[in-house]
Amino acid sequence: MKKLNRRDFLNKGAMGIGGALALSQLPQHLFANSIFKYADIPLGFQTFPIRDRLSKDFPGTLKTMADFGYKYVELCSPQGYKQIGFGFLADKKPSEIKQTINDAGLTCQSCHFGLKEFTDTLDASIQFGKDMGFTQMICSTFWLPKTATVKDYEDAADKLNAAGEKIKQAGMQCGFHNHEFEFNMLEGQLIYDVLMKRFNPELVKMQFQTEVINLGYKASTYFEKYPGRFISAHLSDWTTDKKETPVGKGVIDWKGFFAAAKTGGVKNFFVEMNFDTFKDSAAYIKSL
Repeated sequence: MKKLNRRDFLNKGAMGIGGALALSQLPQHLFANSIFKYADIPLGFQTFPIRDRLSKDFPGTLKTMADFGYKYVELCSPQGYKQIGFGFLADKKPSEIKQTINDAGLTCQSCHFGLKEFTDTLDASIQFGKDMGFTQMICSTFWLPKTATVKDYEDAADKLNAAGEKIKQAGMQCGFHNHEFEFNMLEGQLIYDVLMKRFNPELVKMQFQTEVINLGYKASTYFEKYPGRFISAHLSDWTTDKKETPVGKGVIDWKGFFAAAKTGGVKNFFVEMNFDTFKDSAAYIKSL
């Protein structure tokens, strides 16, 4: 697939991008088993890969995703993503967006925001979140330059901690979504570990992107290394030659993933791939 995805935007230097989508808080008894049952998996999808379809037919595309078996939507901030695919929602009232999502049989409780929306316009972001009924506000990345130091990452983490405190006071949970560049080494340290040490575990939870399997990193490793530190995950699967494939047809051990996700504290799962993988991905997860 040659369609431009969020990672491509990031690699091309799109500034201030955050990213997105939906979910619910589950009672603790649902996590009693060593692996989730499908009925217990709060399966959702990230809207970024299908933003073109959504912009052409928002209610129809949402209904299609619901028919595939998805229950939750993770949105991208209409203001933060206005120039990269979500401008069609920028002038709509939160109540209108929410109603369209609900009418399709879906729920949206998670959303991606750009870093500036956590620093420069936090009050407006929180108000949007409250109006939409979000429980989670996710920062997709800090988008620091390649010349950034460990201290730069620590300073950015401190800013998100501060935002997270205010978000918590508003009744929501702040989160951070990784990309591949958080799994680079910097000054002898893995950037992801630097951030985990700096984030306040109560104020900033993590959203793990499984795409880093392409760099040799497994989500299950980090769920077990940092128990209770995660709130959600973005699901994608990959072949041995690093080509995107529906969940269950690639190299990731999904039974191990879901078992470890319980330890990690994960509450929501969002498939984030090209449109043609969504149906088969949901079917595979349902078959577990």
